[in-house]
Amino acid sequence: MRTPLVAGNWKMNLLIDDSVKTASELKSLVADVSTVEIVVCPVFTALRAVSDALKGANVAVGGQNCYLKESGAFTGEISPQMLADAGCTWTIIGHSERRQYFGETDSLLNDKLRFALASGLKVMFCIGETLEERESGRMNDVLVRQVTEGLQGLTEADFARIAVAYEPVWAIGTGVTASPEQAEEAHAFVRELVRDQFGATVADGLRIQYGGSVKPDNAAELMAKPNVDGALVGGAALKADSFAAIVRAAV
Repeated sequence: MRTPLVAGNWKMNLLIDDSVKTASELKSLVADVSTVEIVVCPVFTALRAVSDALKGANVAVGGQNCYLKESGAFTGEISPQMLADAGCTWTIIGHSERRQYFGETDSLLNDKLRFALASGLKVMFCIGETLEERESGRMNDVLVRQVTEGLQGLTEADFARIAVAYEPVWAIGTGVTASPEQAEEAHAFVRELVRDQFGATVADGLRIQYGGSVKPDNAAELMAKPNVDGALVGGAALKADSFAAIVRAAV
């Protein structure tokens, strides 16, 4: 049995006070949930304050990105060690917005993934196709490339600290959600890719989250599918009550 993983990616939203308020509200709303792993990923400036607000709670804290060096002359970057120092146990790597707006390649993301794991963090590794790639029939080719190159060089032990987040880019922030059937088809395809490359034990244990306009009213139907093991939530995670409802949909 795979424990559902429901994470909130707050993206570039919420100042420190609002971040702490949201985290504190969430803490009380999900305090009785024991069968879902819950993570919130605030902006870097709010990480320590949110970590303090969630101390002792069943909600972990993650970064939205990290670099592949511990320290050095890398202006504007943040290391896994700095995330851990601010209270993080997770980080997101490879979100489509990082790929699209900041030119992050599969090779770079593989380096970042492996360094984050070596540094002791758990990772939500994002993959997914654009609308143009889906409509032109290249969806599977894109997923093969992202999985093959992105997860290259990992060991079976590494997968204990990895979740893969399938995010169809055409559904992120658009209000358009992949149907439960579309999500299941893509998740099953990704699981088979992992099975081919890393074996049945890894594939059967790997959690694959769905991301892309997940809301309280569609979360249960999506996460009821056998290969959908939780959600990476964007806009609906900015309000404690809506995110808590999504968490409860995974119970």
